[in-house]
Amino acid sequence: MFTEGKSFSNYPFKVLYLVFESGPMSLQSGFAVSKKNFKKAVDRNRIKRLMREGYRLQKNSLTEKLDNQKKFMTVFFIYIGAALPTYEIVSEKIYTALTRLEKFADESAPSNP
Repeated sequence: MFTEGKSFSNYPFKVLYLVFESGPMSLQSGFAVSKKNFKKAVDRNRIKRLMREGYRLQKNSLTEKLDNQKKFMTVFFIYIGAALPTYEIVSEKIYTALTRLEKFADESAPSNP
């Protein structure tokens, strides 16, 4: 995914994604926070929890679109900000990232990695 996938930035996130024609699930996701910016594991885990919750509540439209098109997508969110975010900021930015991903789902996908 890191070598073949595409990416875009939606500060404070960098989003990597890869679209397939076949796969185990219609949508897979991953979340990461840099240890360089957040030394304490408590802070990194808090940000990842916020990201997962925002994603969980808003992923339905992307999942339905992928199911209808019979495509599969892998998405990886990397938090690149330097400050602890609030849930409102995370939720808003995840929403904009997911709407961009819906547009990218329309692109032609490679057969299988």
